[in-house]
Amino acid sequence: MYLFNVQTAIDECCRWVQDWFAANGDGCPAVLGISGGKDSSVCAALLCKALGAHRVVGVMMPRGIQPDIDDSLLLCKHLGIRSVTVNIGAAADALEAAVSEALPLSVQAKTNLPPRIRMTAVYAVSQSLNGRVANTCNLSEDWVGYSTRWGDSVGDFAPLAKFTVTEVKAIGKALGLPESLVEKPPSDGLCGKTDEDNLGFTYDELDAYIRQGILPSPEHKALIDRKHQMNLFKLEMMPAFPYEP
Repeated sequence: MYLFNVQTAIDECCRWVQDWFAANGDGCPAVLGISGGKDSSVCAALLCKALGAHRVVGVMMPRGIQPDIDDSLLLCKHLGIRSVTVNIGAAADALEAAVSEALPLSVQAKTNLPPRIRMTAVYAVSQSLNGRVANTCNLSEDWVGYSTRWGDSVGDFAPLAKFTVTEVKAIGKALGLPESLVEKPPSDGLCGKTDEDNLGFTYDELDAYIRQGILPSPEHKALIDRKHQMNLFKLEMMPAFPYEP
């Protein structure tokens, strides 16, 4: 049976973050988008433990009015980190309108446009502070491609990429984060549905399948396997033609 040693995971991840920064930005701040969900909350808490709160900057990026912005503010206050608010509403509306003038904007393109603008904003803040951008995706999401390519799927380093949702929540609790943030139903904040509504299966099912080989229902297994195979390209760098003169 698989047993997750949360304290060992925290200690080893913090050392990895420290080593990465020593090689790729000694003294630089870590910059990440703060949504008020468990992933950005746990990632921020890990970075504070590894680097100190004074070297962590959270970027809040509402599109107009964000109903759950108080969760993001709660996290920043709880951790004592610097926060920057960049409202992407005008930029997202303008780009959506500009593309729509050229051709009909698909539903998927419209959904993925804000995350890509948000990542542009995070990098603008980070570069202005000589920072390094933390990717906040976890293994469960990456496994089934539940991220926006060149949106929340990117970053300079990824502390949570090898942890499942179940493990991320355990880390958050061990780090003393408010339960309301750790147990908040995950949502992309865009379409009004939870992640699990969109995926068609639960993270508990997915995590048990990934870590322990416990098979979900045949229908859910087929769905998970199909999503995993279809979205493997998101985890790879852009392929290049291997020309050799």
